[in-house]
Amino acid sequence: MADPALAHELTNSAESLKQVSVLRVRGGEQTITTDVIAVEVPVALEYNGISHVVMLASPADLENFALGFSLSEGIIQHASELYACEVESTEAGWLVHLEIAAERFMLLKQRRRNLAGRTGCGLCGTESLEQVTRCTTAVSHRHHFTESVIVNGMHAMQNLQPLQMQSGATHAAAWMTAQGQVKLVREDVGRHNALDKLIGVMAEQQQDFSEGVLLITSRASYEMVQKAAIMNVGVIAAISAPTSFAVELAERAGVTLIGFMRDRSYVIYTHADRVRSD
Repeated sequence: MADPALAHELTNSAESLKQVSVLRVRGGEQTITTDVIAVEVPVALEYNGISHVVMLASPADLENFALGFSLSEGIIQHASELYACEVESTEAGWLVHLEIAAERFMLLKQRRRNLAGRTGCGLCGTESLEQVTRCTTAVSHRHHFTESVIVNGMHAMQNLQPLQMQSGATHAAAWMTAQGQVKLVREDVGRHNALDKLIGVMAEQQQDFSEGVLLITSRASYEMVQKAAIMNVGVIAAISAPTSFAVELAERAGVTLIGFMRDRSYVIYTHADRVRSD
């Protein structure tokens, strides 16, 4: 079941939706009407005064996004290393000013120097094949979850996605307890952004990443598994399919990866021992 307080929290999504005039055609008949679409804007993250990255994202929960991105990308190791976060609206988009610990900023500057002078584009800011597979400590905890808890959690999450229900154009990432309570949900036009927003709010609330299940409404890509593994998440349940690279990483990282999660039909690709039949 869902946390009753969560529904109230999720109603604050007006800035991520927009009404537009459209020509709707049904059965050959044309009607001028309005439609609700998801807002997508450029969001720039600036660390200690230096611009680092620009993403396309939904303009809600940007503080969560900035913290989650900083953690899942290894820019900081702990939420306490983020000293300040200020969101500014500009004509070109949104600018997020982050102040991080000096040691972490020095490491970030070194990473930027290593990437200077590149031609072409890489994967997530990497410059070589070796950098694609960032080292992660294998998830060692073996918390178990029943089949019905995961199935019911996925159902509950569907009613906690106001952006998706109104626009049909967003992804969601949700955190569910072992008892089946969907505690937190974050939405975004980008699946990685939704996960980073969820990671950010969980870190802010000092939630234990090991004691629950990550639910996602997208395919399970390599980057999604990597971000989850870095945060010590042991179980990922996705509505869609995983990729081969994601399955390989989940196996190495000790993550239980579930795909095609619909009703009581699903596929467990790795570490099936964490899921118990009712």
